[in-house]
Amino acid sequence: MLHLENVTKRFDSFQLSNITFDLPKGYIMGLIGQNGSGKTTLLHIIMGLYSVQTGTVTFNERNAHEQEKEVKNKIGFVLNEELFTKGISLEENARLYGNYYNSFDFEIFEHYCERFGLQMNRKLKHYSKGEKLKFQFAFALSHNPELLILDEPTESFDPEFREEFIQIVTEFVRDGEHSVLLATHLTEELDRIADYITFIHKGNLVFSLDKETMLDSYRMVSGENYKVNLLSKEQIIYKEKGTYATKALVKHGKYYHYDRELMVSRPTTSDIMYYIIKGDEKNGRNRF
Repeated sequence: MLHLENVTKRFDSFQLSNITFDLPKGYIMGLIGQNGSGKTTLLHIIMGLYSVQTGTVTFNERNAHEQEKEVKNKIGFVLNEELFTKGISLEENARLYGNYYNSFDFEIFEHYCERFGLQMNRKLKHYSKGEKLKFQFAFALSHNPELLILDEPTESFDPEFREEFIQIVTEFVRDGEHSVLLATHLTEELDRIADYITFIHKGNLVFSLDKETMLDSYRMVSGENYKVNLLSKEQIIYKEKGTYATKALVKHGKYYHYDRELMVSRPTTSDIMYYIIKGDEKNGRNRF
């Protein structure tokens, strides 16, 4: 469905470099990385808000920038930005901006506003940040998109709505014809629902893998410091020496063997992101 090929965008003090990945139909991709890594920039490029210096963005075999109108019709978004008109009501916003979409359905919008506890006759400016994002989510779902682009929405949701959000997102892709690109630092959610993980660090692509391959590529190792130090330096991504044990993220493969006194476990997405970033900071070079 979505394909990026060597996408590069330069700013005065930041560069997004040679980003390539594929998001097939029917899947959820988590986009991870620390603040300032380039996640939002990348989403803006996909949506056509930024041009690129080099590379291409393709959506359903259409060039996203050359056929911008057709592509945008099929993408719904929730962004941490004020893209709607604050001084008018939710209903007025929906009717105004719904005109830009061929498949906008006001009844669907009305349904989700009711489900999310939003009053359509209330002005947008009177809502909290979390409620404004609920409005964006309701609007995004109301024009029958094929792809949802979601930029850190859940951090502003209360825990109860966060669960409902996850349920709706997983239902959205169930028919195999729709996909979701979800940028978040709340990686516990991605451990539950993501099929693919794309990791960006300092504007560079660390990896874009299906989640199971990613988790199988690393191991968390814990034990006495000297036992951990017996592992190959090329295998260790980063290690932290604690009071009672040393923990390390290590590269893992089918024929890798570990000392029986070491505790070895599958990492979480959070473990992988944290230790890779720390390893990069310590070594001054990427060891992905």
